[in-house]
Amino acid sequence: MTTTALKEPVRKTSPGAARESRRRTGRIRRISLPYLLLLPALLLELLVHLVPMVIGMVMSFKELTQFYIRDWGTAPWSGLGNYQVSVDFDAPVGEALLHSFFVTVGFTLLSVGLCWLIGTAAAVYLQDAFRGRGLLRALFLVPYALPVYAAVITWVFMFQHDNGLVNHVLHDQLHLTDQPSFWLIGDNSFYALLTVSVWKGWPFAFLIVMAGLQNIPKELYEAAALDGAGMWQQIRRITLPSLRPVNQVLVLVLFLWTFNDFNTPYVLFGKAAPEAADLISVHIYQASFVTWNFGTGSAMSVLLLLFLLVVTGVYLLFTSRGRRAADV
Repeated sequence: MTTTALKEPVRKTSPGAARESRRRTGRIRRISLPYLLLLPALLLELLVHLVPMVIGMVMSFKELTQFYIRDWGTAPWSGLGNYQVSVDFDAPVGEALLHSFFVTVGFTLLSVGLCWLIGTAAAVYLQDAFRGRGLLRALFLVPYALPVYAAVITWVFMFQHDNGLVNHVLHDQLHLTDQPSFWLIGDNSFYALLTVSVWKGWPFAFLIVMAGLQNIPKELYEAAALDGAGMWQQIRRITLPSLRPVNQVLVLVLFLWTFNDFNTPYVLFGKAAPEAADLISVHIYQASFVTWNFGTGSAMSVLLLLFLLVVTGVYLLFTSRGRRAADV
């Protein structure tokens, strides 16, 4: 008896289908290539930021002091004890943290507002071409380009009581003060910190606003001038509304940078900042590395992170609603 083997029919791929398959494969490769190139940087970013963040959150639930610093994994579990100590505003630790928070909020609002105002004014002033504009642009960006340590340590010498440049100008030359002031201690430390922060931060606002001004058509200003609009009306009706998307991002970035700023107060005052300039970043550093209470310091850091996330979310929510309302 003879059996006949059943053979599957050979499927022939048409040239059009083959070209389509190769085109689809090439499209997938082109789309995935940028993500593959970004993958090493993304993994390194997660390793640098995410891993310490997770470890800090774990430390915030432990009673971690100098006695367990060699093997912090053996520190006893405290649960929410560190958080309760941090938010107990009737106790010394919570009261000091609340004071530092209010100082930081006031400092941040003043610094961000002044940085935006000075940067916007300088960008609008340099919008029109004139002789020496390129030199002024370069000079304005010098504070932003300088390393933080070199810039702030220069201000430390300028704020010296006996031979500092600030007292020499204000007291010896302009006679605005009765006696030389102490700028790095006492209540004046807040104004010294604010001065350095604004001096260091406004060139960034100037750079971003100046880039945003390049996208505003000059025809709008010409038409407004023909209609009789003055400079202030042009700024109010054309410049500021056109810069709204840029300013929304700029203000958020400046707020986050200023609220988390640690380098400026640390270099300006050292480990122990004056009470009037006790920013929350330096306060958390003191709670962690000066008093050796890393559990409480980690809890304060987590609370700071939650606060910034909430503020950022609310800010983005309101700005997105404002954009949708403006588009309508």
